[in-house]
Amino acid sequence: MADRDGNRRALLQLLALPGNARCADCGAPDPDWASYKLGIFVCLNCSGIHRNFPEISKIKSTRLDFWDDDLVQHMRAHGNLRAKAKYEAAVPPHYYRPQPTDCLVLKEQWIRAKYEREEFTTDRTGPGTVSAGSKEGFLWKRGKDKAQFLLRRFVLSEKEGVLRYYTKDEIKGPKAIMPLKDLNAMFQAEKIGNPNGLQLTYVKGIQTRNVFVYHESGKEIVDWFTAIRAARLHYLKTEFPTTTESELIPRITRKYLKEGYMEKTGPTASVTSPVFSLGSKGRHLRSDGLPWIYWRGSYFITKIPWMRTSRVLSLLEAETTGTRSRRACLEESGGRNGKMGSPLPPQDGSFCLPAKMRRIKKPGWRL
Repeated sequence: MADRDGNRRALLQLLALPGNARCADCGAPDPDWASYKLGIFVCLNCSGIHRNFPEISKIKSTRLDFWDDDLVQHMRAHGNLRAKAKYEAAVPPHYYRPQPTDCLVLKEQWIRAKYEREEFTTDRTGPGTVSAGSKEGFLWKRGKDKAQFLLRRFVLSEKEGVLRYYTKDEIKGPKAIMPLKDLNAMFQAEKIGNPNGLQLTYVKGIQTRNVFVYHESGKEIVDWFTAIRAARLHYLKTEFPTTTESELIPRITRKYLKEGYMEKTGPTASVTSPVFSLGSKGRHLRSDGLPWIYWRGSYFITKIPWMRTSRVLSLLEAETTGTRSRRACLEESGGRNGKMGSPLPPQDGSFCLPAKMRRIKKPGWRL
């Protein structure tokens, strides 16, 4: 007869082993559930997904359910580390591994891809394989009235570096062209009103545009999400050939800044103090190396469309320290006749770069 208390203690000891202290699928700490068919320990949320696929996984609670001796021995012989070595042996670098706070469709398709389709047990790349960053198909796109979704054809081209979508009248060409250098994809189920909702964000000129889409199939929308990540990684490798792949992976997803919010910072910065900021810890850089500059004075700069970060900083430092005249910096940065955007008053010593300018009535405010 099985020792109920002894088996429970044995399971708790297994949970303390390296690899088992976190969910095998999303990485959540202290998993209380286990798939005794796969031999892995999972969290409550992932266990609910596993229950939907009884043909590949069987779930029990490590604390509440009764465990036979042979099941405990099976868990001891497997575990999360061995499962990862088998089912995640060849996960592509661009493939997104869900986190505990991610949406259901990402977790579900990750679990299906690993255990049901076994997509990552062997390396499937090789000669003749279709590029992971190229895809074509139909998605439901939200219209301008924000209530009606229309079926639109989307074409992702890794080679051309763009994502296009077409209306029914394709003779006129694509309705929108989204460059990969500015493209970002994120799941927004609540905002779109669909569990498979995907938000596509890109920059057009100096404006940030959003395209909201969904697909009835969870696998299809995750395939689009993955294809966009693959295309983005290809673009980053081409743009930054000397940067390692591990450093480029976090940059696949762009972090956009919110515009329109202002924070009181006190008196206007003096000439000797820094007059620019690259955001929190200096990490708010566009994926193509262009900065998003804040201004701490009567004017602020929201975007600098074509200047590299190092060049902008050198010009700002030269003008701030007085080693270069304001007019010389303006001419080198592309300004004409010492003016660009909104004209600056002659008595204002602020430095103006070619960018969209906004006037702030009270000095000492910035974004």
